[in-house]
Amino acid sequence: MADPSNISRRMSLSAVVQAIASYGPISRASVSKITGLSKQTVSEIVGNLEEEGWVRTVGQTEGHVGRRAVVYEIVPDAASVASVDLGGTKIRVAICNLTGAVVSELVEATDKSGGLAVVNQVTDLIERAAAQANPVLKRPRVAVIGVPGAPDPSTGRIRMAPNIPGVGKLDAPALWREALGIEVFVENDVNLAALGEHWLTRRGDRDDLIYVSIGTGIGAGLVINGQLHRGLNGAAGEIGYLPFGADPFEPESLKVGALERVAATHAITELYARKTGKTLDVPDIFKAANEGDVSARETLEDIARQVARVMAALAAVLDPSCIVIGGSIGTRDELFETVLKHVSRCFPRPVTIEKSSLGNHAALAGGASVALSRLHLSLFTEGLKGVEIAVPPPSIDTFKKGAA
Repeated sequence: MADPSNISRRMSLSAVVQAIASYGPISRASVSKITGLSKQTVSEIVGNLEEEGWVRTVGQTEGHVGRRAVVYEIVPDAASVASVDLGGTKIRVAICNLTGAVVSELVEATDKSGGLAVVNQVTDLIERAAAQANPVLKRPRVAVIGVPGAPDPSTGRIRMAPNIPGVGKLDAPALWREALGIEVFVENDVNLAALGEHWLTRRGDRDDLIYVSIGTGIGAGLVINGQLHRGLNGAAGEIGYLPFGADPFEPESLKVGALERVAATHAITELYARKTGKTLDVPDIFKAANEGDVSARETLEDIARQVARVMAALAAVLDPSCIVIGGSIGTRDELFETVLKHVSRCFPRPVTIEKSSLGNHAALAGGASVALSRLHLSLFTEGLKGVEIAVPPPSIDTFKKGAA
């Protein structure tokens, strides 16, 4: 049987850390009021945390009658975490301190070899990003890696990731843990982007939020009642497989997805090529549309109609408070405005649709929030079950402080 006094101590420690993290700089007396713990207990815990380097004094209270009190905050550089956005074309790695600020970031083209080469590339990028961080900052203790697929909770393998060949044949999480020697958690990249939008942009009043990413692929992250919804097999939000757009019964639709075949990067380039016989990449197609190319405009119009159908389907099934569109294609004004126009034509009720305010850092923000929460739990609850520490979000500017 667990020692009741030890459980009580761990609960008190986690409560004090939560109060300082959420409301710091804060005095011990205020921590006592927030937590309901005695001033003596709070003083002992804060003293231990200060001695171990987790909290520090940052001045004294102002504007109070009588003796001023010392105030405390979490030491930002006492520990760090790694957040990774592993994409089909690029890999972003950010090292964040305990406040959630990015202190180091590296971006590199994804190794086209796929498989083990990409696994090793992620490891190398984390190591290099950690090495170039502030020398005072402690090395990462936790890494969260966003992947373009559905991690299998039982095997650890990454399923449904056609844009990174061979990665599904490996137990990538186990390889990362062995190479880095730290805790590693793998999550769908769009799920992390949804968490990042919900956490960092302070959409607390919008606890039913859907994040739709349109880029190399198309997917959605679902935040319902403030919690990420993964589904039975961890594949909730794989909207690229919605059975419309291309013929869902064609074999290719089982590999890529009927919707993704008509609403992502390859769909845009292939549609433009069919219309013109010319091969352009997506940025050049957007540029051509802005310069008056009729075929380019028609291409983007067709893609926007497909995306609008997605918005209508999500609104009909989930009735969210907000749908956020992100991704390298989804955040383009030319496409976004056209999607809004078509949604109003194909759905009978108003739908709140916004463009991502985090851009290509949405998944990194979500990864940072998960990693920081995991780190706080491992450091300050010592495995105590049923306890959660909600890490307060920094401002967007603070988060991007050291971003590439």
